[in-house]
Amino acid sequence: MKDIVQFLSQVRVELAKVVWPKFDDWIGSTIVVLVLIALFSIYLFFIDSTFSWLMKQVLAYQGLR
Repeated sequence: MKDIVQFLSQVRVELAKVVWPKFDDWIGSTIVVLVLIALFSIYLFFIDSTFSWLMKQVLAYQGLR
């Protein structure tokens, strides 16, 4: 039990040292992350669509579809 109390007190000390981001920084970072997720999603959609179309063409050529 003593170890747990000591650990939690050390956690409290370390959390006091953390420099938390300001609200504007947090909003800016969130917007950047959401935009990047949207761009990567669009990119992966086109890559997936291209490979899907390509596989359909290969299978049709082979007479398997």
